[in-house]
Amino acid sequence: MDTRSAVANRITVLCGRRGWTIHKLATESGVSPSTVKSILYGRSKNPGIVTLKILCDGLGISLEEFFSAPEFRQLEQELQ
Repeated sequence: MDTRSAVANRITVLCGRRGWTIHKLATESGVSPSTVKSILYGRSKNPGIVTLKILCDGLGISLEEFFSAPEFRQLEQELQ
């Protein structure tokens, strides 16, 4: 799994646990739904850490909690 996919998966899992839609996450975070969709559907190849922090704030979690998921510990190196 690449980093972009891991980020999208983590957001999807966290929203699913809360029963949130993309629009609910966007509203709670104060970002546009198109920004969230762009991350989830791969149009954003490199979502910024500030955007991820804002999404985490909306979810009520820290960046540390966001990145503590197993999929981030198993990422392959992306520099070739």
